[in-house]
Amino acid sequence: MKHVLAPVAALLISVSILLAGQGLQGTLLPVRASLESFPTLAIGIMGAAYFLGFTFGCVRGGELVQRVGHVRVFLAMTALASAAPLLHGLVLNPVAWGLLRALTGFCFAVLYIVIESWLNESSSNENRGTVFSVYVMITLTVLAAGQMMTLLYDPAGLELFLIASVLVSLGAIPVALSLSPSPELPTTVKLDIRRVLRISPTGTIGCLAVGLANGAFWSLAPVFTGGISSDTSLAAWFMSMAVIGGALSQWPLGYFSDQFGRRKIMIGATLIGVIVAASILLSGDDPGFWGVNFFGAAWGAVAFPLYAIAVAHANDHAEPEDYVMVSSGLLLMYGTGAIAGPFVASLLMSYFGAFGLFGFTAIVHGLLAVFIVLRTQWRASVPDEKHIPFSDALATAHTASQVYEEEYQQSVEADDQRD
Repeated sequence: MKHVLAPVAALLISVSILLAGQGLQGTLLPVRASLESFPTLAIGIMGAAYFLGFTFGCVRGGELVQRVGHVRVFLAMTALASAAPLLHGLVLNPVAWGLLRALTGFCFAVLYIVIESWLNESSSNENRGTVFSVYVMITLTVLAAGQMMTLLYDPAGLELFLIASVLVSLGAIPVALSLSPSPELPTTVKLDIRRVLRISPTGTIGCLAVGLANGAFWSLAPVFTGGISSDTSLAAWFMSMAVIGGALSQWPLGYFSDQFGRRKIMIGATLIGVIVAASILLSGDDPGFWGVNFFGAAWGAVAFPLYAIAVAHANDHAEPEDYVMVSSGLLLMYGTGAIAGPFVASLLMSYFGAFGLFGFTAIVHGLLAVFIVLRTQWRASVPDEKHIPFSDALATAHTASQVYEEEYQQSVEADDQRD
């Protein structure tokens, strides 16, 4: 394990610091927006703005990396991302916050591209699963830790914005001082959503649905907790428990999807998600501190791993030459859903109150389960699926890492053939 992680140790340290600041910011902003009496719809639009910027970063970030390299892009994006929290604290305006969230989304999309393409470049087929499993666990753990930092100071002050900015800035230092060689420059990725949909309708629609539900959750869960309790610390606990639940169930659900089929696990997870959301809706106006956190952990345990399973399912049906295009297309579908999800969920919350958030996720998960069941019945006569190891799918669970590394390899092989 030590020799496997040594080449990327500095990068993983940067990730842990950087994403702690991101986790703090993700929870702090909706809480502070509620304290400032921003309209619920405005908070939802801010969440959508983040994912709009994120999607644009995923589509265009590769060009930046190709132009100036991984290290320079990493440093530039951390500088921009660290400035955003400070501006949030200084300019308390919904429009300004929406623009800043879009900027933050763009920065972190490009940062994820740099991080994951670097991990791909530094690992091999034999150890990539180990490297990415450590990366995923670090990501979820530090996001939860960052969310808990909202308990350090009063969200109404400037202190938490300063801490978020400092953490993002410090995340650049290990990469800047690292002696490890940077990855090769990537080539441009061309998207073909129609072909992705033909290759795997279940995987494509699954990523869209996960974007809808999870995007709404990340943007509006603190608003949900604020609607059922005046205790601002509940938001940090609730979101942290959801992340912990997702971290604990990531590997078991992935393993079961290898053993019993992706569709079956996706159907089971989405139906449990519907049951959990319905339980939240039926729990009353005040389910209690422990009740809310139990529901958060249960919801996160089934909702967060769905994207990785959907990606693995799509790759089961893709040819090796399609992996690049499929990875980028699935990410774009997730980002599209994450843009629309907060907006639609905030409308429901405006009409039906805080519990409208989980009414929305129940509808999304229910429709996804119905779609997968229909697809399963339609393909009942098709032979058993050919699975790829679930650990390989983790490389695309968060962003577009594989896109750049694999297309680069393909271009090299093509050059060799011409020679």
